[in-house]
Amino acid sequence: MRATCDVFCFNLNKDRPTKSSLTIVIKVGTSSICDEKTHYPLLGNLSRIVETIILLKEQNHRVVLVTSAAVGTGLRRLNLQEKPKRQALVQAIAAVGQVRLMSMYDDLFGRFNQTVAQLLLTKNDLSQRSQYLNAVNCIEELLDMGVVPIVNENDTISYSEIKFGDNDTLSAITAGMVKADYLFLLTDVDCLYTDNPRTNPSARPIIMCDDMQQLKSTITVTSPGSSLGTGGMVTKLVAADLATAAGVITVITRGAVPENILPIIESDDIHTAPLHTRFLAKRQPLVDRTWWILHGLHTAGTLVVDHALAKSMLTAHLDDINEESQGISNTSIFAQSVIHVEGNFVEHQAVQVVIQRPLENGIMDQVAIAKGMVNFSSAEIIRIMRARQKNKIDDLGFDHHPCIIDKENMAVSS
Repeated sequence: MRATCDVFCFNLNKDRPTKSSLTIVIKVGTSSICDEKTHYPLLGNLSRIVETIILLKEQNHRVVLVTSAAVGTGLRRLNLQEKPKRQALVQAIAAVGQVRLMSMYDDLFGRFNQTVAQLLLTKNDLSQRSQYLNAVNCIEELLDMGVVPIVNENDTISYSEIKFGDNDTLSAITAGMVKADYLFLLTDVDCLYTDNPRTNPSARPIIMCDDMQQLKSTITVTSPGSSLGTGGMVTKLVAADLATAAGVITVITRGAVPENILPIIESDDIHTAPLHTRFLAKRQPLVDRTWWILHGLHTAGTLVVDHALAKSMLTAHLDDINEESQGISNTSIFAQSVIHVEGNFVEHQAVQVVIQRPLENGIMDQVAIAKGMVNFSSAEIIRIMRARQKNKIDDLGFDHHPCIIDKENMAVSS
């Protein structure tokens, strides 16, 4: 008998996709692929994952696999005992491991005559709209050809500013790109719990959630990922938040039994399906361009704007909540509304738009309200602000009231 569970929604069986062909993204973590101590591949787990994907494809579903373990596989290949600290060395190990990892996948899928393709991404690859659309089109073409795309972060060249951070986030971005029906985050527990079940026997499983804010205030999630991986349950909640905002149902379930994916997507009653946590997709998902602005673009700086503009933007956003353009701002940002510039950025880079509010002891807190692509560099915006203060055109010709961010290039934070 199952332990008492928590449900953060109103209708247990709503919003379940009924299409005969679903698009499913499956994220597999390092702990499901490599032994944490010996770094030997867990061939039994890998085989079950591959067999599950084959069964899904036999049912006419389209599947994308997001995989970790390039570093773990490289450590085993090079006979190294532990992950080093030096970035260049980790990148070199990842380069060795990625070849071996894809070789294992190609061999296992090849047993079923299933073709696979490798896609290595960094956030920088998606920062240009054309590159983002090229990546989307490439994955779509592979799926249409019946190929299984295998996606991983390009650890050999990525650095902090262009990293997704972990493959949970990468899988959520991928799910949003392909407009997936489901994102499965395979982990080392059956589901999300209110606390760590290994240390707290009173921890209760979370079965379903459609209110992330309420959930975060109810549970305790502090455990990091494994020594080889970069994630943990915290990153899975972030991924669920990103994916559900794009309209993707997100599931956390045990990676050791990937075959549970089939009854989870087929079951009409969540309580009869294998134990898992299901995050329902947002009722009004972000449109593609909004998704790209919010999650595809690197944030290069910050604009602090006045409260009058913030109120106008958020009011327009709420009024437009049921429109097709949901998420895209109805209000452009002009120079007179900008009160401070942070960071160094150039024209067409993305910046966070924030307002400031006072906290105790005179400390100012920043609240993000939007993200958008600027028409001017940070240095130019500062010159424009100075021209505004003098109410005249400066010696380089900067006027005092140009548009800093066009509404078409800005997405309001949900």
